[in-house]
Amino acid sequence: MKFFKLLLILFFFSSCVAKAKQDPYIKHNVVKGETIYQIALKYQITPFDIFRINPDAKNGIQENTVLLIPKSTSNSTKEETKNIIHEVKAKETLYSIAKEYEVSVDQIKEWNEELLKDGLKKGQEIIVGKEKLPLNESYVEVQKTKTATESFSHKVQPKETLFGIATKYDISIEDIIAQNPDVKEGLNEGAILNLKKKSEKTVVEINDKTKLYTVKPKQTLYSLVKELRVSKEELFKLNPELEEGLKEGMILKLPFQTTSSDSIYIEKKIINLADNFNNKQKRNLVLLLPFNLNKIQTDSTKTSKEYIKEDKFLNLTLDFYAGAMIAIDSAKVLGLPVTVKIIDVQSTRNTSNIAQLVKSNDFSKVDAVIGPFQNSHVETTAQLLKTYNTPVISPLSKEVGTKLPNLYNAVPTEEFMIRKLFNYFNENNGYVLGVVSPKKISTKTFLVENYPETHIVSYNDKGGVDMDNLKSLLVKGKKNFVILESETTSHILNVTNFLKKNKEEFNIQLVVLQLYDTLDFEEIPITNLTELNMLFPSTKKEIESDADKFFEKKYRNENGVAPSTSAARGFDITFDTILRICQEEGYAKSTEKYKTQYFENSFDYVNDNGNIINNGVFLMYYDTDYSLKQAK
Repeated sequence: MKFFKLLLILFFFSSCVAKAKQDPYIKHNVVKGETIYQIALKYQITPFDIFRINPDAKNGIQENTVLLIPKSTSNSTKEETKNIIHEVKAKETLYSIAKEYEVSVDQIKEWNEELLKDGLKKGQEIIVGKEKLPLNESYVEVQKTKTATESFSHKVQPKETLFGIATKYDISIEDIIAQNPDVKEGLNEGAILNLKKKSEKTVVEINDKTKLYTVKPKQTLYSLVKELRVSKEELFKLNPELEEGLKEGMILKLPFQTTSSDSIYIEKKIINLADNFNNKQKRNLVLLLPFNLNKIQTDSTKTSKEYIKEDKFLNLTLDFYAGAMIAIDSAKVLGLPVTVKIIDVQSTRNTSNIAQLVKSNDFSKVDAVIGPFQNSHVETTAQLLKTYNTPVISPLSKEVGTKLPNLYNAVPTEEFMIRKLFNYFNENNGYVLGVVSPKKISTKTFLVENYPETHIVSYNDKGGVDMDNLKSLLVKGKKNFVILESETTSHILNVTNFLKKNKEEFNIQLVVLQLYDTLDFEEIPITNLTELNMLFPSTKKEIESDADKFFEKKYRNENGVAPSTSAARGFDITFDTILRICQEEGYAKSTEKYKTQYFENSFDYVNDNGNIINNGVFLMYYDTDYSLKQAK
């Protein structure tokens, strides 16, 4: 019997040991103010040991986050030390300092033997501790303050004051007046105030030159390279273990590309949403267009025709409207069960009647809203309609501000345009040079901070490009992508002439971040751009389909002119929105799954750290036959 009991005890003990061996991780609950570095130091591991198991921690950690910590081995961590420095204050003693830092007086004396020969002095900097650091050159913890802007409206109550409103929302009276200039004359009961409030949050983020990725089941090296849009050579360089084969669950380091987002965008296939839609359920679409008809009616000095002719913003609105109407007619031909309501928005740069429009119209059954045009007004609309989860599409603004789950930015940002370029450079094993005018300091800073692989070319004392430096940076055996950021005719002419002369020796392609008017000047021969196959990002495609020709022909017949960029955008966005709300899964789910393409624009919505932005960017280049072609 005793022997049987002993067997049971041994079995229980061995089970516990086996269980302990099977669980190589410790659960750590993050406390307020704690950083990845402090946690790594506590468990005697490196920060990358934590990131390998907790990839999301790279975006910052918050209080009460639970991290899995790998159990360290005796030789797993190499360490170096960092001195903790203290500036001596008046009346401080070695004893009081030692007590503050929880070290002994003898330790302070040992660390500062030379400094303390003449005693402790006010203002003196002394070592008060030795901090152990995991040895990793590319790892830096950065404490960042993230600013968020909250937009909302407030209805003025009887006897309410500016001071009372400012106190209620914890914003200044000056901010209320700046956002609502009309209140200078006094508060009117029932008036709607549009308010914005900024809030700041400090998080610890990781600034390093790698990103982490977990290999999925059944993934091949070919599919991995295609999905991540990186070269095979880059992957093997950062992950030598790939020589032994790709394995499910393997943690890979990826080349650093941009600090704006750690998201990896998976390329979606372009599909035709008109091939499959729900024609049984009725849908509702609202267009909030800033016609400002009240201005035309109240301006007695001009006729309506004169007003329309002179007002550029109204012309833009009318062009957008004309394109949208063709999209609505096309939807009717297809039999899409959509009711469209167009509402005139009265707005200026800082004010609008959006709050009143939302209040006086029933939006509870609206499936999507397009507009208004200005960023601040479309944000207000999305904020007011967030209750209904109504998708609000910003059709024209390049600005991206408040993060709202129902706000869709249809215009790709400049950062997305540049990101598309650098992804292309990486795919083609490119070597990147930047010739950036001294006047474009912000562009140079952006490239240096976000794309450190860019080799910046020097300018000489006379303000011209240092051609010797440019030639010394060109390399053989790789494609040299030379970014030219200058609006000075002489700079463009000199650089393009130089690159043409050296194209035989080096594989060179000229790149611009956007098309400047300067590039069309007669002084710059078009052959300089075509022979260098000038590459640039664009929101417009150039290749026409039969559907494109149909839209252009119909627009010409109805308006007597070719469609403008605003008209094309009016058609593309309206038609895309109608088709998406008629999908079985609705607008929001449709944007997550499908990429679409129309007359000029493509729509590939991605979530960029809380902002939903269109990633539909085309890369175009000038070909030697003087045509524009799309880079593959």
